[in-house]
Amino acid sequence: MAEINQIDSIVVVTLAGELDNLEANRIRSTISSSIFTGKVKGIVWDLSRLGFMDSAGIGLILGRMRDLAPFNGETLILNPSPTMEKIFNFSGLGSNIRHGSVDSVLGEIGGVLHEK
Repeated sequence: MAEINQIDSIVVVTLAGELDNLEANRIRSTISSSIFTGKVKGIVWDLSRLGFMDSAGIGLILGRMRDLAPFNGETLILNPSPTMEKIFNFSGLGSNIRHGSVDSVLGEIGGVLHEK
């Protein structure tokens, strides 16, 4: 299950349960459409309620990072499980990982709350 919200120029994707290929494709379409409007400056992936993610999930996140690149967009991966965190570290995404709440990281990304 995925919940996708946009807060100013930041898309917040909250994933729960298991992320399979069908769900990854649906999320990909929704987020890419938002990115290509040029109004998205970052994505926060909240994985705190995600129990399982396979390579389709990693491809989903990496692909959206690629989509954001022309817009100088940023990506944060929030609260991955220890296993997922190892995979992200091996994938070179360790610097994108954060632990905490969505509110606590919004100020780090896309300039939304940097002035606070």
